[in-house]
Amino acid sequence: MLWIGETNLWIAFAATAFLMFFHWITPWLATRLPQNGRAFISFSGGVAVAYVFLHMLPDLVEYNKPIGEYLLKNRWLTPFTELLIYIVALFGFLMYYGLDLIAERYRDQGHDDNLVYELHLLMFCLYNFLITYTMSLRVVSSITATVLFTIAMALHFMLTDQKFCRFYQNKFNRFGRFVLIAALFSGWICSVIFDPVNVMVVALMVAFLAGSVLLNVFREELPAVGVASYSWFAFGSFLVAVVLLMQIWFYVNKIG
Repeated sequence: MLWIGETNLWIAFAATAFLMFFHWITPWLATRLPQNGRAFISFSGGVAVAYVFLHMLPDLVEYNKPIGEYLLKNRWLTPFTELLIYIVALFGFLMYYGLDLIAERYRDQGHDDNLVYELHLLMFCLYNFLITYTMSLRVVSSITATVLFTIAMALHFMLTDQKFCRFYQNKFNRFGRFVLIAALFSGWICSVIFDPVNVMVVALMVAFLAGSVLLNVFREELPAVGVASYSWFAFGSFLVAVVLLMQIWFYVNKIG
């Protein structure tokens, strides 16, 4: 039984297909960016950071409300459980940060990294799965925000793919990239087939995803001094901020 309207599911599929395409096209595009991709990296970083601060972090506050109601209904609400969604987001942040550090250490020491690679790839499969599994929920709440999220994630994928190429170039380009593409499609398929267990489970999925996105945005998309273009970074941030603020303004005036 479909738990989201059919139209919203197809919009979510379009967003999923767009993300799958960007995973596939990254190697071709990376070699054709002017100035070693300086403007692109800075613009992508600005888009991602603005999206995180103006949409993803406020989303955590919104998703904490149904969690509080669920816990109160089941008489589990305490000062500690009220922080549950933020604890899950922190857990997502720490898990992906730890994997990155292990991968860097193995690469620098020249150790056999098969197990690390497989674990790293598995966690990014979960990352991709959650992005598209929760995509239909984003469509329900706001199509504009969904479009911005999809664009931000597409730009973000290009940089995370480059990270995988730095760590495990041959393995990733031969097989890993297509595993991540399959994980995106699997997330959408599961959103079609399976009802969510309850609102708390969905909220915790979004929280875990938010924590991991925060880590990957700040670790991969804030360009280093040598490759940064502040004007492009500021332009990306300003563009997303204007769109999100206009969306809020229209929503408030529509209600009023």
